[in-house]
Amino acid sequence: MVGSIDHGLLVLLGVARGDTEADAAALAAKLVGLRVFADDQAKMNRSVADVGGAVLVVSQFTLLASVAKGRRPSFTDAADPDEAERLVREFMNEIAAAGVVVAGGRFGAYMQVDLRNDGPVTLVLEAVNGQVR
Repeated sequence: MVGSIDHGLLVLLGVARGDTEADAAALAAKLVGLRVFADDQAKMNRSVADVGGAVLVVSQFTLLASVAKGRRPSFTDAADPDEAERLVREFMNEIAAAGVVVAGGRFGAYMQVDLRNDGPVTLVLEAVNGQVR
């Protein structure tokens, strides 16, 4: 087992051509502060930091797949592996710098990821020019 967490967030992170350190930092800051965990009144008012949770980051270039043509996905929008690995590490470092425990997989390796989804929250975050939308 490479990386594991107990309570927290699983992030499937796709790095696209043109993504920057500012994008990684903005995504990390947004992720750490997102209020997606329930409070005592069952309202989503707590962040991963608030609940003492951790973040598991799995690099997932296949998120950048285009299926516009033919039947085989194209991954030309994905960043080259060296740049993607650098930005995944930058993202993880930003999370750790915010005081949240972060774990990861082995970059570029075939992985089996187990998830126990505890609740209805699945979000897609994207950063462009250092801004999350």
